[in-house]
Amino acid sequence: MEKGITQLYILIAKVTGLMNLQKNYSLKYLNTFGVDVIAKYFLEIHSEKELDEFIQSDLRKNEQLLIIGGGSNILFTRDYDGVVLKFSKKGISVIEQKEDFVLIESSAGELWDDLVKYTVRNKLYGIENLSLIPGSVGAAPIQNIGAYGTELKDVLHSVEYYDLDDGSLKNLSNAQCNFGYRNSIFKNELKNKFIITKVILKLSLVKKFNLSYKSLSDELKNTPEHELTIETVSEAVRNIRRSKLPDPDLLGNAGSFFKNPEMDNETFQLFINKFPDAIYFEQSDNTYKISAGWLIEKCGYKGKRIGNVGAYEKQALIITNYGGATGNEILEYAEKIISDVKNNFGIELNSEVNIIQ
Repeated sequence: MEKGITQLYILIAKVTGLMNLQKNYSLKYLNTFGVDVIAKYFLEIHSEKELDEFIQSDLRKNEQLLIIGGGSNILFTRDYDGVVLKFSKKGISVIEQKEDFVLIESSAGELWDDLVKYTVRNKLYGIENLSLIPGSVGAAPIQNIGAYGTELKDVLHSVEYYDLDDGSLKNLSNAQCNFGYRNSIFKNELKNKFIITKVILKLSLVKKFNLSYKSLSDELKNTPEHELTIETVSEAVRNIRRSKLPDPDLLGNAGSFFKNPEMDNETFQLFINKFPDAIYFEQSDNTYKISAGWLIEKCGYKGKRIGNVGAYEKQALIITNYGGATGNEILEYAEKIISDVKNNFGIELNSEVNIIQ
């Protein structure tokens, strides 16, 4: 049987010219929810040359395409009838250094946390608050990842991407990425038209930290200022995340399932008068984020399990697969949460997770 499958793969590769191509491939270990779905084709590529070969192939012309990174922000509710492509090229290097900053370039296939560890080792300040975030470097700009008072947009210099329409490599500056809260041009104007190949960050050589986020400042409150290092800040973030978030290798999840809803000042004042114990975050533009975790917990979901799906016992914002749940079961659970939050608070929650339906 294995010989027959191998011969089939070789035949597909010869026909398409894509030697890494696999057919009817399980994606269970390529998404952190651990949902077992099948891709009609799966292709992992490690260079721009291989990417060119795929773009010019009949497979690209005839099949729908889905790009994945670390699979940490995706929910499959069905098998994927097309090509799932993973760009896995790695490499991190300093491309420019000035007196007080450096530009570092990372290939999209690097794990995000490996890049953070590199910057911590080399005392390059700016992304230590983003320690232990799962996923790939290439996925980070799409989502404008953020945590503990820092967002990628704060340090991103530019993005190189492969244009799927004309087959060229292009660059976008920070401003051109149109970053917003868990949003970017890649989710909007360029949706389904790109593959990110490189990310360039501008990091500081001058020691400075962002400790504005309460849980982070609380974690470090007993550390004297003169003893603060990039290592201690990064480790503090890791400790917080480990204490609140489940390890996806042990319990399937995609981190925060929902965005924190945003309100203008007038709407917020009406809301907080009605719910004075709500957890919220004031932003620099006089708008407010309401804690989605608080809303969900108040609706009784924290630790609540339905079948193989539940809201994590330590953080209601995280929906977990306790083993064997289908994508549709996870989605149904999420939809129950959305409905109950809407009925109780008049607020519509929006998913952070990319749902494939």
